[in-house]
Amino acid sequence: MRCPKCANTDDKVIETRISREGDTIRRRRQCLSCNHRFTTYETVIPADIFVVKRDGRREDFKPEKLQDGIRLACWKRPVSQEAIDQAVADIINVITLNPQGEVDSQYIGELVMNKLKQLDEVAYVRFASVYRRFQDADAFINEVQKLSAKNPGTATAPATATATGPAPATSPTSDNDATAAAAAAAPTDPDKP
Repeated sequence: MRCPKCANTDDKVIETRISREGDTIRRRRQCLSCNHRFTTYETVIPADIFVVKRDGRREDFKPEKLQDGIRLACWKRPVSQEAIDQAVADIINVITLNPQGEVDSQYIGELVMNKLKQLDEVAYVRFASVYRRFQDADAFINEVQKLSAKNPGTATAPATATATGPAPATSPTSDNDATAAAAAAAPTDPDKP
């Protein structure tokens, strides 16, 4: 394997783990030149699965793109690498069951959002904001409110101003709270409609 830091191809395997289903092997490697440690994954990729993009283009299915998207959505969230690996494996299993040999990118996006909704709501909203192409904060807040309505008590609904003045300011503890705090901190004038 080529080291991502120095591009040397000499390395040693430090640790090897096999997923529960036995379809993925995770290896921790160490470069023999610079001692940088990195992780590689080995999976069986079914031949001839194509993803049909929104614009009609077709490209080969790349599980690493799927994994990178989920990992990015879960960045700095309490989601373990094993949970991410399991979500990726589950999605790949669903995709490979398609007898046509091609799958719409929208279908993959919906599968990812369903898995992320189960794993972590903040990761779900992060992914949804990119996947659904949110154009402004209102679209983001609407998605959080829909999530909050479906799962009462689990998602933070944005604070709203009352007739007596702005909502109380809170210290943000997550991405959802940061959005709510920004909305609550906006100055309001009760005399203006």
